[in-house]
Amino acid sequence: MENINFFQEPDSQSKIIASSGPFLVEFMKYVGTNDYKSLIEISKSLEEEYGRAAKLTPNTIQTYFNRSSSLPFIARHQDTIVGYIIGLPLETLSKEPWARLDINFNKNNTIYTYAFVIQKKFYGNGYAKILKRVYLNWVKKQEKILFITGHVKAGISSRFKGKIDIIDTVENWQGTGKLFEYYRRELDPEKFYAARTNSPKIKKV
Repeated sequence: MENINFFQEPDSQSKIIASSGPFLVEFMKYVGTNDYKSLIEISKSLEEEYGRAAKLTPNTIQTYFNRSSSLPFIARHQDTIVGYIIGLPLETLSKEPWARLDINFNKNNTIYTYAFVIQKKFYGNGYAKILKRVYLNWVKKQEKILFITGHVKAGISSRFKGKIDIIDTVENWQGTGKLFEYYRRELDPEKFYAARTNSPKIKKV
């Protein structure tokens, strides 16, 4: 049975995966309560685009960040959390009709990108690209994982690199009044995902 860590300890436990000067990407082994406030504040920027459910709460942090099968990464700049990205096995979302209708449901070969955000003041400097690249390459290394899926606004997935299929479109996603698409990215096990444009040089740790 999958383990969810509901012990609310104050300090987070993480592993630094990549760095570029004052910018770090960490894989979160456990998110402690000391980091809740920062994560919740950052998640507020997702509400307008993705609906109220996108805003984190202490419960959703425990459920999604501290789940043993999840792939949560945070970005820090000068020790301050400035963004995060979370991947979950598709089967984790069994309560969602769209998840159960996915042809890969119960095949344990798909990671769903639950959330991806970085603070606006860090747009354009390559940090978001570094965070996503680390995530994609980490997912690619997971045993038996062949696909990444997610929901984005209509047209966004056309900007992604690699083999991308639009599986479905959803009107009024999460009450936003916006058209979203459910995409599937097929992972190439031999490919290292790199940013499309010039990004700060990163150091793998």
